[in-house]
Amino acid sequence: MNKKMMMASALVVLSVSAGAEAAVITQWNFNSNPADSATGTGTGAPSIGSGSASLVGGTTATFASGDASGGSSDPATGDDSGWNTTSYAAQGAGNKTRGTRYLVSTVGFNNIQVSYDLRHSNTSSKYEQVQYTTDGSTWTDFALFSGAAGDTWFNGRSVDFSSIAGVANNANFGFRVLAAFAPSTSAYAASSPTGTYGSTGTWRFDMVTVSGTALAAVPVPGAVWLFGSALLGFLGVRRKA
Repeated sequence: MNKKMMMASALVVLSVSAGAEAAVITQWNFNSNPADSATGTGTGAPSIGSGSASLVGGTTATFASGDASGGSSDPATGDDSGWNTTSYAAQGAGNKTRGTRYLVSTVGFNNIQVSYDLRHSNTSSKYEQVQYTTDGSTWTDFALFSGAAGDTWFNGRSVDFSSIAGVANNANFGFRVLAAFAPSTSAYAASSPTGTYGSTGTWRFDMVTVSGTALAAVPVPGAVWLFGSALLGFLGVRRKA
């Protein structure tokens, strides 16, 4: 391989490497913007990127402390708000019909990952069903989590969608987190081992994050291209000489 071909190959590698690092596409920390030092206020607008967060099936929500009960992973202590959801279904009714929904375009990204922090109250549903959509309307079960303690944060829930066709580079991707019956039953289990499930139990969300790897077609910074072009030109002059 001559020097020109070697340099061209190196530039291709640089191009791919420039887009190889995972990046946050959209994130919700639910904190007030601007900060107001009040955890009882907040916003449902993303703190990074764009997308929509909404309630599903009649669930209601307020904002409450993300520092309480050990706290979420949000570094903004003192102004850390969480999205506190309640009004879940009655015992034995509405399996996987109530919770929260997040819609995020993944255009330009693959290897999509989702993560979130979630505080279970004592009487909340122990089980969280994560579903996804690739068309914005049809939902598919994917991951089931257990929150086997009350008044406790379960930080860093992580869901890897990289193996699911259609999730990457999709303007209509979304996921939702829903209260689910205990497996192989027709009833909700309470998060507290000694508690009783109730529709007024709460799930408090924080640091809901969608991340991915930029597709390799993303161009490298201009300075790298200028350096490569200059070097190729220099090699060309030397070859003529």
